[in-house]
Amino acid sequence: MKRRSFLQSSVAALLAAAAAGPSRAAGATAGEVYELKVYTVRPGKQPVLDGYLSRAFLPAVGRAGAGPVGVFVEELTGNAAKVYVLVVHPSADHVAALPARLAADADYQAAAKDYLAAPAADPVYVRIESSLLAPIAGMPRLAKPDATKPRLLNLRTYESHNERAAAKKIEMFNTGELAIFRRVGLTPVFFAASVVGPAMPNLTYMLVFPDDAGRTAAWGRFREDAGWKKLRAIPEYADKELVSRITNRVLTPAPYSEI
Repeated sequence: MKRRSFLQSSVAALLAAAAAGPSRAAGATAGEVYELKVYTVRPGKQPVLDGYLSRAFLPAVGRAGAGPVGVFVEELTGNAAKVYVLVVHPSADHVAALPARLAADADYQAAAKDYLAAPAADPVYVRIESSLLAPIAGMPRLAKPDATKPRLLNLRTYESHNERAAAKKIEMFNTGELAIFRRVGLTPVFFAASVVGPAMPNLTYMLVFPDDAGRTAAWGRFREDAGWKKLRAIPEYADKELVSRITNRVLTPAPYSEI
């Protein structure tokens, strides 16, 4: 079997296994999937990465039949940043096939020339951390926000101590919590379970707000919502039994971000 075919079938098998196993009860789907790439950018190198993403990577992803692509920045100390790149793929096969398509895309290679030529002594980033995410049943497709309007993104990850607890937390969102989110103004962009990546098992989701004041107000409404208080009081949905760690990131979209 050729290497490309093997990779495609292997990734597809992972998604199928996720849908057939505990994640089916949790609501995994076999359609659209998300690739989340996190660049830890070296100080002063963000303009190089921005140039690569905006002029080479995003156009090439579109030509390859994927997208939209979101690019979001988390500012760090010391003139450094983390850049989060969210790619919407039509299938798991597409994730495996994309590197080969980029390698064969002459326009991509030309636009990415300076970025790819970075020497070992002066790299653009420290490393890239990647995850493959499968949408939950309650939100099987990404809801693309209006990229022409000011917006702030909230990326959150709920880690669980085992697969049973992770599936139960996803069930909680599918059966009630997502509806509460929407009602109080916690507007979802995507909700997905990690199939491959660090800190598994986990549920990762993204919310969009007009600004930070809107984010603070919506979370305040959520905490006081009667439906949320009733849902969280159900013993099998107690946070201490399902969620062992929450990572919360407030991100700013890059000017060229499609999400």
